[in-house]
Amino acid sequence: MKDHSNDITTGSSNITSERIVVLASHFSSSNFISMATEKQAALVATPPPDPDSPTPTIFDKIINKEIPSTVVYEDDKVLAFRDITPQAPTHILIIPKVKDGLTGPSKAEERHVETLGHLLYTAKLVAKQEGLDDGFRIVINDGPKGCQSVYHIHVHLLGGRQMNWPPG
Repeated sequence: MKDHSNDITTGSSNITSERIVVLASHFSSSNFISMATEKQAALVATPPPDPDSPTPTIFDKIINKEIPSTVVYEDDKVLAFRDITPQAPTHILIIPKVKDGLTGPSKAEERHVETLGHLLYTAKLVAKQEGLDDGFRIVINDGPKGCQSVYHIHVHLLGGRQMNWPPG
């Protein structure tokens, strides 16, 4: 099987096939599909035309237990689970259980203030739970140039090693 992870073009059929390869790579450790970089995933990801689109994201499927994950924290508003392609010894994703049109920070409205605050507070709780007493990094990607590959707002909690600056 051809490695499609570097074949990003602007043709719609190629973008569709690339998106399938990128998504498949997130679920497979097979030698047949190379793990796509987040940059590649972001370039082929398609933001929903309507942030309230009923089309489920991979995170909706994780929330609904359709896709397995290693949950480290859950309450009535958020779910936190280990990233399957960690960029640090501790790499946890924290997502709201209800999108409410909040696909990324650029789509935030006043009604999202409580959700955004809860995501950050949860990051602090999980960092403590994970023993990240020496520090950690919180990342929220927004849009293609911000390297967002899933249009369901999420916080990356990274720790367990010395972070570098600038980040990217």
